[in-house]
Amino acid sequence: MTIPQANSDRDVSLPVSEPLLSIRDLKVHFNLSEHRLVRAVDGVSLDIFRGETLGLVGESGCGKSTLGKAILRLIEPTSGSVLFRNADLAKLSSREMREQRRYLQMIFQDPYASLNPRMTIGQIVGEPLDTFRLARGAEAEKRVQELLETVGLSKRFIKRYPHEFSGGQRQRIGIARALAVDPDFIVADEPISALDVSIQAQILNLLEQLQRKKNLTYLFISHDLRAIRHVSDRAAVMYLGKLVELADSKTIYDEPLMPYTKALISAVPVPDPKVEASRQRIVLEGDVPSPINPPSGCRFHTRCPFAIEACSEVEPQLVQIKPSHYAACIRISPSQPHIEHVAPGDAPGLELSLQ
Repeated sequence: MTIPQANSDRDVSLPVSEPLLSIRDLKVHFNLSEHRLVRAVDGVSLDIFRGETLGLVGESGCGKSTLGKAILRLIEPTSGSVLFRNADLAKLSSREMREQRRYLQMIFQDPYASLNPRMTIGQIVGEPLDTFRLARGAEAEKRVQELLETVGLSKRFIKRYPHEFSGGQRQRIGIARALAVDPDFIVADEPISALDVSIQAQILNLLEQLQRKKNLTYLFISHDLRAIRHVSDRAAVMYLGKLVELADSKTIYDEPLMPYTKALISAVPVPDPKVEASRQRIVLEGDVPSPINPPSGCRFHTRCPFAIEACSEVEPQLVQIKPSHYAACIRISPSQPHIEHVAPGDAPGLELSLQ
């Protein structure tokens, strides 16, 4: 399978051939019983490049958060590899992985549950400094104050407790904690989904400012395509444990190729009432199949309006359809990228998936 690459003009600080993080055939399966297996993540391969934000989008339950946590070993992968700083994170011992965690951090979805209510803000933000022996005493306190000011909070908050803050302020504290060890890579797991709409833009803008200032690399996980378009350089679409499309975020939004991505885009409201009233929504029938017993072939074929018999027999590979635009669908190909124009019953991308 061809591993999706970033656009060559996206990042001049790192050659295209040298990603910051390389994920290869990563799988996360959970055993429910002897004959029941949840395939939460089922063979994901992906490169993430220094300084970029890769958005990961999909319906609830598709495996987005599980993938993010598996990359950081907060959930143990079943198989596959995660290559970072010349090491395979999936194969490291607990002690070796602990050393790598300084460079890999996470911003959690729930700002209420991710902060210890018995610790002061100074203790929460300063804990990583103590864990990795980066600063102690007065030096650590000064560093915590600087971090709070970096995320837009007063350094006077250092003695307060989480319950004294709003949701947006708590998420800023979580961001400060992630920044404490100067990481290279941050998984932002739906960092705005639990916040009021009025606060969401502030957090997104803060993440962008910090990225420019510190040359951070993000995996930004969200079910909100508008947020993905706003903050991401590239976007990956996930369905039932697999990546089904990957491209520049603007391209994904304006020119989606996969029927599933088209349906996701059509569900995003348009702020123009005239356009909203006249546009045609793509309504998918049925529910998302269970990851315990996923459909054979293309996992989307049970809900796809363009599915043919071969879709249930052949598992499509994520292949390049247009320059830097990858999709997993046997009904499209580089010569016929638009599924609406493909003759009924034809599968021009079948050979690519069988290679």
